Amino acid sequence: MIELVDDVAGFERLSGEWTSLLQASAADCLFLTWEWLYTWWKHLAGARRLSILSVRSGDELIAIAPFAWCAPRVASLLPLPSLEFLGTGTVGSDYLDIIVRDGHERDALDELRAYLAGQRVVVELAQVNKQRSTAATLADELKRSGWSQCRMTTGVCPYIKLTGHSWESYLGSLGSEHRYNFNRRLKNARKNFNLDFKQARSPEECRDALQRLIILHNMRWQGYGGSDAFCTPALLQFHDELSRVALDRCWLRLFVLWLDAEPVAAIYGFLYQHVFYFYQSGYNPGYRKHSVGLLAMGLAIKSAIEDGAQEYDLLHGDESYKFHWAKEVRKLDRLELYPSDAWALMAKQARIVTRVVRRTARQMLPKTVGDRISAARRLGAWRGLYGAWVR
Repeated sequence: MIELVDDVAGFERLSGEWTSLLQASAADCLFLTWEWLYTWWKHLAGARRLSILSVRSGDELIAIAPFAWCAPRVASLLPLPSLEFLGTGTVGSDYLDIIVRDGHERDALDELRAYLAGQRVVVELAQVNKQRSTAATLADELKRSGWSQCRMTTGVCPYIKLTGHSWESYLGSLGSEHRYNFNRRLKNARKNFNLDFKQARSPEECRDALQRLIILHNMRWQGYGGSDAFCTPALLQFHDELSRVALDRCWLRLFVLWLDAEPVAAIYGFLYQHVFYFYQSGYNPGYRKHSVGLLAMGLAIKSAIEDGAQEYDLLHGDESYKFHWAKEVRKLDRLELYPSDAWALMAKQARIVTRVVRRTARQMLPKTVGDRISAARRLGAWRGLYGAWVR
């Protein structure tokens, strides 16, 4: 039986059952926790409406499709409403999925497919694990029922397998040049400075470290077009609350690297179910010659191993520095599903055309011009927003 949860009170009531279900599913990850998605809803939902589909067998909750309903886009040539995952957008949620209790996949998928078959909406599912997801299985079943599917790979998540490793054995698995560079930089930093890699362990330390992370992150990207990570009041409020919730759950791993009395780098991550999720970082470019970003990353991996992490996930992004540390990758897909009527199929074609036009426009705009516009917007917004947020 499908139950639609479309109000905040219903979302709140699901908290305990949601956690139990997630832990009994193959989808268990930080970004599908009730805490992550509820905090996202409070601060980043925008004009979306809750449309969580819960599936029950008798009184037992066997699945949750954590959806939000989105009104038709104003700029769309052929507007249709859509369903998308909670957690979607610039906040950077990876491995979004439908949560299904192990052993109940068939019943849950049958219920969800039947429900969606009666809806005249586009289903847009982003940041889906290409290798394994219930969302992809549901998409294939809707396709067999006559729906049209558009599937594209949108990114990769490099990750490190840590099971069985000590810090020394992990270092030994790296390339000799990278291993030598890290050890040499760490030795020199300890020789020339009083080095402290400090983890935030109290609410006061958490708030202070988060502020320092945001400053260092924006300093890091100021000369490269800026960053969207902390550029709006809503994002700042989300991280302010989420970091405190994660600290209370013992998930938060927020570190600041100090050289003498100067904070020079920071790492923002979470340890959840033996996986360290490397979420964000920053450093002072004035200390680039000391490789403080490299040192912070290595020390965070060392801490994760000491904490018993079995994996260190660097999340989406193919930045070259990640591959100095990680050898494995997971691919992320975006799934778009369209009902089998002519209007929906025209909407699909219109979206494809719009996507091509936008990509062409970005390619035609000189990169330096685009970077300068982005940098000015982000820097101006951040200067105004950050001062207001920390007061």
